[in-house]
Amino acid sequence: MSVETPSQGPAKATQDISSATVRFAGDSGDGMQLTGMQFTNTSAVFGNDVSTLPDFPAEIRAPAGTVYGVSGFQLHFSSDDIFTPGDELDTLFAMNPAALKTNIGDLKKGGILIVNLDAFTDQNLKLAGYEKSPLKDGSLDNFRLHPVRMTEATLKAVDEVEAAWKAEGREFSLNKKEAARCKNFFALGLACWLYGRQLDTVGQFIEDKFGKEPDVREANLRVLRAGFDYGETAEIFQNNFKVRKAKLPPGMYREIRGNEALALGLTAASHLAGKPLFYGTYPITPATDILHDLAKHKSFGVRTFQAEDEIAAMASVIGASFAGALAATASSGPGIALKGEAMGLAVMLELPVIIVNVQRGGPSTGLPTKTEQADLFQAVLGRNGECPLVVLAPARPIECFDLAIEAARIAFRSMTPVVILTDGFLANSTEPWMVPDVSKLEAIEIEHPTEPNGPNGTYLPYKRDEWLARPWVLPGTPGLQHRIGGLEKKHETGNVCYEPDNHGLMVSLRQAKVDKVAEYLPEQEVFGEEDADVLAIGWGGTYGALREACTTLRRKGHKIAHAHVRYLNPFPRNLGTVLRRYKHVLVPELNGGQLCTLLRAKYLVDAQPISKVKGRPFMVHELVERLESWMTTNAAH
Repeated sequence: MSVETPSQGPAKATQDISSATVRFAGDSGDGMQLTGMQFTNTSAVFGNDVSTLPDFPAEIRAPAGTVYGVSGFQLHFSSDDIFTPGDELDTLFAMNPAALKTNIGDLKKGGILIVNLDAFTDQNLKLAGYEKSPLKDGSLDNFRLHPVRMTEATLKAVDEVEAAWKAEGREFSLNKKEAARCKNFFALGLACWLYGRQLDTVGQFIEDKFGKEPDVREANLRVLRAGFDYGETAEIFQNNFKVRKAKLPPGMYREIRGNEALALGLTAASHLAGKPLFYGTYPITPATDILHDLAKHKSFGVRTFQAEDEIAAMASVIGASFAGALAATASSGPGIALKGEAMGLAVMLELPVIIVNVQRGGPSTGLPTKTEQADLFQAVLGRNGECPLVVLAPARPIECFDLAIEAARIAFRSMTPVVILTDGFLANSTEPWMVPDVSKLEAIEIEHPTEPNGPNGTYLPYKRDEWLARPWVLPGTPGLQHRIGGLEKKHETGNVCYEPDNHGLMVSLRQAKVDKVAEYLPEQEVFGEEDADVLAIGWGGTYGALREACTTLRRKGHKIAHAHVRYLNPFPRNLGTVLRRYKHVLVPELNGGQLCTLLRAKYLVDAQPISKVKGRPFMVHELVERLESWMTTNAAH
C-alpha cells in the first residue's frame, strides 16, 4: 500500500511560522514516544532544527486512564537555531482525559488542543479525576479546541483494509482492540498535515518495523493516511502551518539522544586510545539505555557486563582498568551511592575509571523518570575520607559525545577516576548532531611502562610524573610486580603504611593531582557583555533555557551575562576571576543550591541561588520571570 502524501482537495491556507512546540500525550500504552520520535525524524529530514523532551511515567504499568500512567513527548522544531525543547505548547494532542489534565497547563492561550473524543467516556473522566467533561464546561475556552473521534476513524480505516484483504482471499488477524492501538498513527498523520510534513519518512518506518506483519503494516499505513486526510478535509481546520528549513552548517546530520551520544563517545574514546572498552553496569532508570546502546557495538571491541548489583559493577570496572582497558560504568543517584566505597578504592588505587551519573529526582527511589541536578554534592564530596576525583557535566545532548572522550583523556593522563554528570533531561532528549570526521579526532596517548623506575632495578608504583599521575603498568609485566589494595599506600613504594605523615602526604598528593587537571582544561567562557551587572551561571542540562532567558533579558535592556560550567571539579582556572568581574552572581539549578554553595565556599562571592526541585527542567519564561524579578528587586544594592 502506498503512503505517499494524498492528493489534496481545495487548498487550505498555509501560515508561515518560524517555530512550533508540539506535545503528544496519552496513556503509557498509546505509543506516544514512538509517535513523537517519528514526528521528530520527519521534521529533521525536512531540515528543521529540533529539540525533544520525552516524559515517561515512573510506574512500570500504572492503571490505564489514570494521571499516573500518562506518557508524553514534546518536540520543538524551528527554522532557526534552538537550544531547548520549547516552552509553552503551540499544539497539544491529548489522547484521553488524564493526558489532558496533566498537560493542559503547558498549552499557551489560543493554542491548538486536539483531543481523542472517543476516550472521553464517563469511566475515563472519573479515572482522571474530572467530575464533568472539561470539553463541555467552558474551562477550555481559551484554547482552539478540536475534538476528533480518533478511535472511530482508526477502526474505520482498519475495517477498510480488512475488507480489501478478504476480497482478495487473504487472512486478516487484527481484532478490534489491536486495531484501536493504531490510533497513535492517526494522530501522527494529522500532525503531519497540520505542520506541512510529508508522510514518506513515517511510511518507511512502518514498512521497516512491521515488514514481517503485513496486516499490521497495512493497517498502520492506512490509519496514518486517514489522519492526514482528516486534516485536509475536515471543516474544523481552517489552515495549517509551515516551518521552513533551518540554516544549519553544511555536513552530515543525524538525530541523537544524550545517552546514545555518550555511548558513542565512549566507543570512540576506546579507539582513539587503542584500548578495548569494558562497560560494567547494573540497570537503573534513566541510565540503562547506555548499556543497550553499547551492547550493539560488539564489532567495535565493546564488552558489556550486567553485574548482579551496583557494587559488583563498580568492582568489575576497577578490575578491567587494572588490566588495561578503558573501563566505564553508569548509574543514577541511588546506584552511585552503592558504588561509593568502590569509587573510593579507585581513587586509592589511582586508576583511570569513568563513572556516569544520569541524575534523577531523589532522595532514595525518588522520581525515577524525572530530571534533577541534585547529585553534585554526591559527585564532588560524597565518599568517605578525603576522596577527590574529576567531575564533568555536558550541557547539551550532543556534548555527551565530546565529554565522554574528554573524560577518557583526563582519566588516562592524570590516572584518576572521572565522573560524568548528565541527567534525565539530557539522557532522553534529542537534537541534530553533525557526525564528526573521525580522522580529525585527536588520538589519546597512553604509555605502559615496561622498565623499572626505581633504584637498583626496583619498580615504584606511586612515583609520579609532571601531572602527579602514577604509572599504569599492565599486570604481568616482567619485573614490575607491585602491591595493590585499599589500605593506605606508602609514598612511591605503594606498600601498606600507617604513618601519620605519609597519610597526610598521600592525601595531599591525590588532591593536588586533581587540582592540577585545571592546568590543561579550557578556561571558562562567558556569553554576553563583560560590563554586565549580573552573571547567571549554570551547569548541565539547564544550558538551553538559561541561554535563551539571558538573550531575552538583554533584548529587554537588562545587563546580564551567562556562563555555563562544564568542569565542576576542578573548576576552570579562571573561574574565580570571571565571578569577581560582576556585581551579582545568580546560580539557576535544579536543586536546592549545590553549585551556588560550592562557588560561595571556594571563591567567597555572594552568589545567590535560583532553585527549582520539581522533577522538571526550567522553562525559558520561568527563568526570565525569576531572573528579572531578582534584578528588579536588587538592582540598587
